Order: sequence, then structure tokens, then C-alpha cells
Amino acid sequence: MASRFTLRRRTLCKALVACVAAMIGAAGAGAGAEAPVNLAAHYAIYMTHIHVGELTWAVDFSDQTYLASANGKASGVFSVLISGEGSVTTHGAIVGGQLIPASVTTSVTDDEGHSEVRTTFEDGAVKKVDDKGAPPNPDRIRVTPDLLRHVADPLSAMLIPVDGDVFAHANCDKTLRIYDGRRRYNLALSYKRVDKMQVTQGYSGPVLVCGVVLRALAGYNPDSLLVRYLAGKTDLELWFAPVAGLPVMAPVRALMPTLIGTLEFRATEFEPAGPQAKHGPPPPH
Repeated sequence: MASRFTLRRRTLCKALVACVAAMIGAAGAGAGAEAPVNLAAHYAIYMTHIHVGELTWAVDFSDQTYLASANGKASGVFSVLISGEGSVTTHGAIVGGQLIPASVTTSVTDDEGHSEVRTTFEDGAVKKVDDKGAPPNPDRIRVTPDLLRHVADPLSAMLIPVDGDVFAHANCDKTLRIYDGRRRYNLALSYKRVDKMQVTQGYSGPVLVCGVVLRALAGYNPDSLLVRYLAGKTDLELWFAPVAGLPVMAPVRALMPTLIGTLEFRATEFEPAGPQAKHGPPPPH
């Protein structure tokens, strides 16, 4: 029983890591040499204020396409909850100001082994999943075709388009429909407040704080204790900052309660770069 429960805890934590940033490849990994890096970010991961891991993230934008790549590693005293390393690369198109993923490759190595999943999207729907990992638990809720329409991968979902005022309530009032190659879940965002944050390197200024409610839909075991613990809780938070020169906002902080304390992702670097970059955030209205 103990080993089964530990496995379920790790499975959910993988999903949480993915939905916040599934921010998993080296900054710039997979990017073409001529493509400007429009965002370079680095995050520290803490569990109950103890440092347990690192994440890096890079995003390249062109007029009609984008490439997001990330990688991360976590270990230490809380490795029972979150451990291992991995990478994620997303290619997509920019259509009407929206980020539409085309292909996503996820590679994860942890104490359960190595897995690699390549997901292909078409018109906002999952077209094909090539899963080279171990077969999923047969007890999980099946991901049905109707759940794979109007979805995005975790990286694309976290780059939220904005029109006008970055700190408007409406930028929080939305639902992120996410599929990570195995799990299908929604993140229901709602406005909480405008706060301030100073990143060690890069951004300093106002941030939009959204409350988050996790709604696990499929790909999970229905009797998972942590899924039942987190589902419907209202004390999860995502903090977003504007990306200078680009009509999107991206996470600079995430807070997620767990059974043993708070899991926190905090940006230590958040810098726009390349010819589109501008200095200074837009003022809040």
C-alpha cells in the first residue's frame, strides 16, 4: 500500500510540474541559430522553503510561429514527492494572437525509468500520440477522443495572450484546457489581485495573481488521494508578468499546497531578449 501511494503522489506531482511550466529543456535548446530568444527564464523549486530543483525555459517568437523549450531537474530530501529530470519542446503557430501547438516532445527520466512522448496537434485537437514509455496504469480513467479537442500542451497554455491591459481581471478569468501526452486536466483561473515581485535578474514590477482550481478529467487513477485532495482547492496561485515587447504574459511564480507543505516555483531570471525586447513593464491601469 505504501509503495502504491508513493507512486500516485509522484504521478500527480509530475502533472503539477507540467502544468506550471512543464517547463522542462535548456534555455535555447532546439532553437534555430538564427532565431531570436524572446524570453529566457530560470526558476527555483522549493518545498516548504527548502530548495529541491531548478527549471529553465526559453521561448522564440516569429511573426507566425513559436518555439518553447525547457528543462529541469529536481532531487533532494523531498525526492519522494518530486525527483528526476526531463525536457519539453513545443513547436506551434500564432493564429489570431493565439498560440496553437503543432508538436510537443516530452522526455522524462526518474526512478521509475525513462519515458518519451511525442504529441501531434492539428487545429487545436490531438491528432496522434506516440508514447514510448511504460504502459499507463490500467486503473486510470481513460482519455476519450472528446476530451482531446480544443486543448493545448502545458508550455503553450502557460503563455497567455493579452490584449491591452496586462493586469485586467479578464486575463485571469479563463480555463486552460491541457493535455500533457497522458493526462487531461483543466486549470480554471480566476482573478485574485495585482501584486508586486522583484526577480533577481530581469523583471521587477507588478504581477497579475490568478487563483487556480485543478480539475483532473482523465489519465488519473480515480482513487488517487492527492487528486482528491487538490481537486477543487482554491488556494493554488499562478503569478504572471508581462513579456516586454510581446503580447503575452508568462508565469513568474506558482504556489501549490500539498499534504506536507507548499510547493513553490519562483523565477530567479525573467528577461526578454532579441530585437523585439523592450525595457520596463507596462504600467498597471
